[in-house]
Amino acid sequence: MSANDSTIYDFNLTALLRLSDLNLSRVAKEKKGLTVGEYYKMLSQFLSLAPDVSEAIKGFAADDSGNKDWKSIKNMIALFKDLGCYKYIHDLDAIRNAHGRGDHKSAAVHAENISQGFNTLYSQVMSAKTAKGPNGPHADSTLLSCLGELGEGKTGQKLLVLAVDDSPAILEAVTAVLNNEYNVFKLPKPEMIKNVLKQVNPDLFLLDYHMPELNGFELIPIIRGFEEHKDTPIIFLTSEGTVDNITAAVGLGACDFIVKPFNPDQLREKVAKHIMR
Repeated sequence: MSANDSTIYDFNLTALLRLSDLNLSRVAKEKKGLTVGEYYKMLSQFLSLAPDVSEAIKGFAADDSGNKDWKSIKNMIALFKDLGCYKYIHDLDAIRNAHGRGDHKSAAVHAENISQGFNTLYSQVMSAKTAKGPNGPHADSTLLSCLGELGEGKTGQKLLVLAVDDSPAILEAVTAVLNNEYNVFKLPKPEMIKNVLKQVNPDLFLLDYHMPELNGFELIPIIRGFEEHKDTPIIFLTSEGTVDNITAAVGLGACDFIVKPFNPDQLREKVAKHIMR
């Protein structure tokens, strides 16, 4: 790390929430006592360590024997877990493991995979940095409470609900009910979910069961395949609220279900119950 490790920066929390690479909601739920100031301290450590890691990644990608700092990569893996940045952990860990067993070709491949995205994340976090010092707004408040305020619209940033349904009418109805409290991303083509999840970071999923390309049951393992969505709440919208369907949905990782045609108040209640669980 550089000589500026002790410097703690302030960040724009709303700007950080827009970064799909950072899952602030999951971190806040897992570490309910974590303050905004403590999270900012970890982000400051990331900014301090990132240039060394970027150079190490370049060294591995180019198979440069004089520039293979695997220790900085090891430190970044641990830091990413605390920050809720799971997108790059696999490749970073693969670089370290390949280096350890002398597989330079494999290390280079994983380094190339991560290089551009890592540098983009560094630039985005830098752009969210506002000032030196840990005394910014809400620094002593818990991250969970601050995200709750943002989700309620008190500071202009709403939590994101991804609704997947092949019926445009259902998507419009869901949006009409939830749009005042949340941002709703409408996805009528379930087969596009992998591409969508590379661009947006939902705080809750609403999944239809019956769809022509992929049904709701088939979508769950795809969603859970993204490290940042291992625990993101999933609610089923289904016209078949049978015991077997409900049991199967819960077994796959859904947290609740709503039978269609849905009651608007019930939809609002269940989304509010689970989205900041």
